[in-house]
Amino acid sequence: MKNFNILILLFSINGIGQILEKAEIKKNKQDSLINLFASNCASNYNYNYEMEEWQNCLDEGLKKDSTVAKFWQMKAMPYFKSRKYEIGMQYIDKAVLYDPKEWQPYRAFIKCIFAKTYREAIIDFEDCVKKFGNNYVMDHTYNFYIGLSYLQLNEYEKAEKLFKEYNDDLYRKRDKLEHPTALFYYGIALYEQKKYKEAIVEFDKALKIYTNYSDAKCYKAYSLNRLGIKENINKLFDEAEQDFKKGYKISEYNSAYETYPYQVKWEQ
Repeated sequence: MKNFNILILLFSINGIGQILEKAEIKKNKQDSLINLFASNCASNYNYNYEMEEWQNCLDEGLKKDSTVAKFWQMKAMPYFKSRKYEIGMQYIDKAVLYDPKEWQPYRAFIKCIFAKTYREAIIDFEDCVKKFGNNYVMDHTYNFYIGLSYLQLNEYEKAEKLFKEYNDDLYRKRDKLEHPTALFYYGIALYEQKKYKEAIVEFDKALKIYTNYSDAKCYKAYSLNRLGIKENINKLFDEAEQDFKKGYKISEYNSAYETYPYQVKWEQ
């Protein structure tokens, strides 16, 4: 029986080894295709005015191996940036099918920031948390984007809880290093619940890090006005407008392509 068990163990080890070897061979083949059709073909073109050439390169790669998730993501990305969300989504769904760990968080981010389908974004992000843990995509945790989605659905208490947890976690784990965008949205969640004094505390924290943060200055002024504190409000609004015109606004990955929630825009 002992020898039989040893044989079973050896077969199991050998089987796992063969699976890993096949996976490595497949990865190497796919990396070669990505290098050939993405790095050395699609990337030679600017998808803003050479979309057909960009897509043709990727389509040629997909003819060689339709399971290369990176090709599907690269097909999707330009459409998201040109606000053709439904077109892009059919491609990113394929990327998620073939490599969910890599591309499902990205898809959820697109739903939240680009397509603005917040309930779908929450479902996707919650599934990511369940499968992969509360990891990061585009500089923030999955729960941050769930909080942002709740904010856009007027579920402010849920948003407040998630933003508080996120900011507390950053403070603990990053040697008291906080993120101005996270503080701003925590402040917004408080502001929407008429917790104006608490909101000002968070806006001030954001401004301590990012002194020209026009959005935070603007919402601090709104909060002061709600509290009936008129002193310095006009000065704050003037500063916020001037800071905005100088380019000091929400500074997030992809904010060049999409307006972020509660982003204040001034006429220029």
